[in-house]
Formats: sequence, C-alpha cells, structure tokens
Amino acid sequence: MIRILIHGCGGKMGQVLAETAKASTDIEIVAGIDPMAKGQAFAFPVYAAFDACNVRPDVIIDFSVHTALKDLLEGALILNCPLVIATTGHSEEDKALIQTHTQRIPIFQAANMSLGINLMSELIQKAASVLGERFDIEIIEKHHNLKVDAPSGTAYALAEAVNRVFSNAKSFVFGRHTRTERRKSAEIGIHAVRGGTITGEHQVLFAGTDETLEIKHTAHSKQIFAAGALQAARYMAGKSPGFYTMKAMFADQDIPA
Repeated sequence: MIRILIHGCGGKMGQVLAETAKASTDIEIVAGIDPMAKGQAFAFPVYAAFDACNVRPDVIIDFSVHTALKDLLEGALILNCPLVIATTGHSEEDKALIQTHTQRIPIFQAANMSLGINLMSELIQKAASVLGERFDIEIIEKHHNLKVDAPSGTAYALAEAVNRVFSNAKSFVFGRHTRTERRKSAEIGIHAVRGGTITGEHQVLFAGTDETLEIKHTAHSKQIFAAGALQAARYMAGKSPGFYTMKAMFADQDIPA
C-alpha cells in the first residue's frame, strides 16, 4: 500500500484525485495540506501547513497553485519523501528552484499527467522532423473559464517539444493582437481560449502550402490527470533524489510513449 499526501486537497483536482485514489486498491490517502480547506469534510486528516502535519506519507502529490511552490518544496524536505508536481504555471525561476531541490529529494514533474498528451508530444516531434521549415506551426489550447494560467503549462511543453527538433531556434509568439507584420517562419504561435467547462483541449497545427496537418488531444474528464498522478506516485515510491519525468516513467515501466 502506497501512502499519499495530497497538497491542495480542497481544490477541484485535489478532490478528483481523492475520489480516484479511493477506488485504488494499492493507494491510501493519509493526509492533506490545504490552508483554504476550512469547513470542508474529508475522509483523512487535513492540515493548514506542512509544519503542522504529523503524518509521514510515501509520496506527496501536488495539485495546488504554482504560487505555493516554495512552501511545497520546504514541506517535502520536512517530510523527506518523494514529490509529484502536477501543478502547472511555473516560471523559469520556479523550475530552477525545483531542480535545486532534486539534489535532496526525488521530484517528478509533468506539464500534463495524461498518457495521451505525452504520446502527442512524441507525435508532434516526429511531424516537425519530417515537415521541417516548410510548415508553419501554431498551438491552440482551450480550457474552462476558471483556469488562471494562460497559455497552459501543457501548451508550453508542447511548444518546447517541437522547438527541440529545431535546436530551440524558434521563438514563441503569444497571440497576434496588435501585430501588423507578416508571420516569420521562425515562430511558433501559441493561443489560449478560456470558456465554459472545457476540461482541456490542445491542438498543434502544421500549416504548409495547400495542406495542413492537425494533431489534437481532448480531455473529457479530470480523472485522466488523477490517474496519471497516481501512476506517478507508484513509480516514485522509494526513489532516490533526482528529477523524474513522464518519459522516464514510461521507459522504466515499459509503457509505450
């Protein structure tokens, strides 16, 4: 049995994760951390901060907000256990801070916990390597009207995956409002749509002369992200300090990516 602590247990994804974990035969939720969860009912003890928590989990799963990163990393050090970061919207400074902490604790991070999205990343790299500079690349992502970061962390990750094919030579352009110049071939456009209850949709468009190729992923529920996070927790239990990714998990567990 793998004992998990949910950081951000009172949020929408934290609650979905808790429900998904309850249906797992090898996962036990032993605690939650959420300073905003006062008055909510949970089937496990919930603390406002890590320094008040007296429960020792095997893995921490983070589904909170990117602004809580510093407290999250300090809490993982206090409990001295692996950390799965499923929250997005981190800055370059945040990412550098995460890398610093991987010297002391094992940290798993993914811009998206979906198996399909991670396969999509592989597919768009293949497409970019074949189509090359002859095709313009645009990324469109859609999410519900409560999502605070835009573009999504997944959109950034997809753009970075494509850009690696071009040795990171392309620049990112976010929207085209007020731009009165022609599109440059060295650009990757990234566009965010927010509305309704859209769980998540990511499309990568390769636009060439007289033809287009679209590679698209649609999330129909939040359960896919919770399931991926639990799989990551299983993978991270007992790991040594270091930085771990979805691609590494697929390789180690012989899951196709």
